[in-house]
Amino acid sequence: MQAGAPDIGARLVADPSIKQALAFVQQNEPAILDEQVRLCEIPAPPFKEQQRAEALKKTFEALGLQRVRIDAVGNVIGERPGRSAKPNLVFSAHLDTVFPEGTSVKVTREGTSISGPGIGDDCRGLAVVLGVIHALNAAKIETAGTITFVGTVGEEGLGDLRGVKHLFGTELKDQVDAFVSVDGTGLGVTTVGVGSHRYRVTISGPGGHSYGAFGLANPVHALGRAIATIADFEVPSQPKTTFNVGRIGGGTSVNSIAFEAWAEVDMRSSDPAAIAEVDRKFQQAVDAAVAAENQRWNNKGALTAKKELVGDRAAGQTPRDSPIVQAAVAVTRALGLPVSMDEGSTDSNVPMGLGIPAVTIDGGGSGRGAHSLGETFDSTDSWKGTARALLLALALAQK
Repeated sequence: MQAGAPDIGARLVADPSIKQALAFVQQNEPAILDEQVRLCEIPAPPFKEQQRAEALKKTFEALGLQRVRIDAVGNVIGERPGRSAKPNLVFSAHLDTVFPEGTSVKVTREGTSISGPGIGDDCRGLAVVLGVIHALNAAKIETAGTITFVGTVGEEGLGDLRGVKHLFGTELKDQVDAFVSVDGTGLGVTTVGVGSHRYRVTISGPGGHSYGAFGLANPVHALGRAIATIADFEVPSQPKTTFNVGRIGGGTSVNSIAFEAWAEVDMRSSDPAAIAEVDRKFQQAVDAAVAAENQRWNNKGALTAKKELVGDRAAGQTPRDSPIVQAAVAVTRALGLPVSMDEGSTDSNVPMGLGIPAVTIDGGGSGRGAHSLGETFDSTDSWKGTARALLLALALAQK
């Protein structure tokens, strides 16, 4: 595969059939925006992506993909065979959003501004995937290798990349030569996968009346001690390493000693060793906080702590001199677009961690308010994101 050759972008845009496909992309962008809105107005809350998955499956079938299916965890998969089964490129976007069940998914449009929960992250990615298929079909392009198009589940939050983990662990195990995820808006190329550990820590005790049982160790107080320690963690700035106590809860009333208190904690870095060090300090902080609270009350109503790992995303990266990154850079430049290298936590983390060539690309246009109810996508020149995705797919599906 010569995908990384410096002139690959120029060679692709000079090809007559690809010129035809690029012209189609620009002309067809209004229809792709309609698809983006249509999919966005189908709910896909965490762990409940089925309705949107069924809609994408029907669209894959209508576009002529082969072996279209929904796998055991809910990923939608469809194949566009090339002249050979190899190389096998997986080209994907994620189905799920961060918004809970019952959130209004109504989309509003005003000029180039399109607003609705998930409109950019990642309905834009799904629309770009469809745009690539449309363009390949319109220009009757036969690739050398097979492109497997996928809508994944579980990319966001506690989904813990379960969709892409299943792809590489079971559904397409040992079958993938390269992986591209289209995620969000803009024109960046993500080559560094930020890993994370996520915990739900639960501190438990007998609980009781705040007056009558005063003197019992209090899970809420212990949790507060732990959080205060975590808040003072020192972490490296390079590579960027972060921690966050994102949610807390517990107790039954203002005049009750809680029988339980819990928190959800996130720690991230592109360096596995840095994550491991924050994890070690977190474990120590919780244990020390429980011990201190028990000692404070002479072990009356002694507390215990459970630390449940609810998210484990491997860190990884694709070297900048690798063929897949060089191809992404080349096709971006061939369209006269600026090259921006990013890092983040995306579906590409999994193949990166396995040593499989992978990048995540933005889907074009511009966005603001991601993960908020006011999420907005500006479609000005958004076709360029679809065009760049098309060229990258063609570069990677070569022999």
